[in-house]
Amino acid sequence: MSSIEILKRLYRDYTKKYVKNILLSLFFSIILAGSTSAVAYLLDPAIKQLFIEQKQSLIYIIPGLIIVAFVSKGLSLYLAKVIMIRVSEEVRKDIQVDMFNSLIKADTQLVDNKHSGKFITNLTNDVSMITNLVSTAILNLFKDSLTLAGLLFVMFYQNWKLALIAIIMIPLASAAARTLGKRMGKVTTDQMSKAGILNSYLIEIFKNHKIIKIFQKENFEKKRANEKISELKETSRKINEVFVRASPIMEALTGIMIAFLIFISAKLIANNELEVSNFFSFLAAMMLAYQPVRSLATLNITIQQGLSGARRVLPIIDDVQKISEKNNAKKLEIRNGNISFENVKFSYYSEESKILKSINLIIPGEKMTALVGHSGAGKSTILNLIPRFYNVDHGDIKIDDQSIYDATVQSLRSNISLVSQDTTLFDDTIRNNISYANSSASHQEIVDAAKYSFADEFIDKLPNQYDTLIGENGVRLSGGEKQRLSIARAILKKSPIILLDEATSSLDAETEDKIQKAISFLTKGKTTIVIAHRLSTILNSDKIYVIDKGEVKGEGKHEELLNSSNLYKNFYQKQIKRS
Repeated sequence: MSSIEILKRLYRDYTKKYVKNILLSLFFSIILAGSTSAVAYLLDPAIKQLFIEQKQSLIYIIPGLIIVAFVSKGLSLYLAKVIMIRVSEEVRKDIQVDMFNSLIKADTQLVDNKHSGKFITNLTNDVSMITNLVSTAILNLFKDSLTLAGLLFVMFYQNWKLALIAIIMIPLASAAARTLGKRMGKVTTDQMSKAGILNSYLIEIFKNHKIIKIFQKENFEKKRANEKISELKETSRKINEVFVRASPIMEALTGIMIAFLIFISAKLIANNELEVSNFFSFLAAMMLAYQPVRSLATLNITIQQGLSGARRVLPIIDDVQKISEKNNAKKLEIRNGNISFENVKFSYYSEESKILKSINLIIPGEKMTALVGHSGAGKSTILNLIPRFYNVDHGDIKIDDQSIYDATVQSLRSNISLVSQDTTLFDDTIRNNISYANSSASHQEIVDAAKYSFADEFIDKLPNQYDTLIGENGVRLSGGEKQRLSIARAILKKSPIILLDEATSSLDAETEDKIQKAISFLTKGKTTIVIAHRLSTILNSDKIYVIDKGEVKGEGKHEELLNSSNLYKNFYQKQIKRS
């Protein structure tokens, strides 16, 4: 996307609605320009009529007008800035909301392929650069170009020859700024990449701080952190150095210009072509023009930074979801909850690396079906395809003879609950974590869900019971307690289809027994698909599928598979020996 296209897009989607506010800021910018020009112009009559001609009748009027000009200048600048600050914050909010909405609806594959730290960098740093483009760039363009135009008028009014000489500085400054702006765009892109890497790293550190301590990797991580922070420091240094390069360039140009103007002015005054009062008024106008010229000269740098941020943010906002609905998608109607996989093939990355190879499954409704196999066989992938976290590459998945690809995503997922070994909880109260499945649930329904999942046993012992905050991902709870909350949440949803992915792994015998009872309640009369490495937990399943290397290598009940599947038999015998 070209720079012009990005600017058009930002205007159309984010600034157009605030045009009235922007025009109001323009109005105050005009007053600012007029006031600044008046300050420079008033030096002419002040020197000529007060100091040279000593007209006492103007001794109050001219100083009074100077006060009015300065007050008007300060007040108009304040109002113009406040208006644009408010506009920029609204734009920031709009962009962040659009980006968040895109991410929250994004395909699982997109989120999985990029670290969350980089998304956070996009949502904060990159959006800040875009809002600077809106607030700083637009305001400076208005006020500085208008102020410069007003001061140039004063300069031409005082002496057109000197004014023409002074104008030479503007294209020279612009040329320097254009070069710096291109350099700034490249360095900014590098900085945001480094910032995203650092954010990702910090999230990993906070998440895995116990692992770091137990393996005594503090010094190793200090070294890694120092390297990443140093890399970010270097890119930040380059940005700041590029930015301040404008100062010596502008100072040098201004110094040369003032020296040259003083030289020319001295000759003009000696030849009676210029009065001293005109010269001081002209010089004041030129000195006041220094700030807007410098600001306009560095404006390109701000624009390039904003465009750089937009190039990273807009593709996220524009991301087209692969998990989409057909135009004629219908509501999924659950009768028995029978699920079938018909010649399903799937790969996460490329056709060559198939995870599932022509999978055919018949999962009976209102019964429990287990998937057994070694890690990496494709069991969890099968579960992930049912609620359409991913789309199949080939084949179809049907629920009660309805293709899930003909149904609305909302109606599909509303009928499915997922409980996995990677329990996900929010840094919120126990009540809100359980009711996340049904925000309209009554307190009694929440209590009943906790009771049936055996979570009430530990909840009642907590100081604030259901209003207890559990910390990030339930850090203040044990693994078994978190799992029981997860089951309580699934119970509250009352879905006819239950997906259990290693829901009883890594638990002690007593806790596992409680969770098994909770799962029995959760899955009673429901279509249930369960993955478990420990065969003891699925021996009584109505049907067991043996999955190996993305293929179905056996099916039947436990006793049948012991006779018909060597893979299952070996799997079972190894577990007997371990126990």
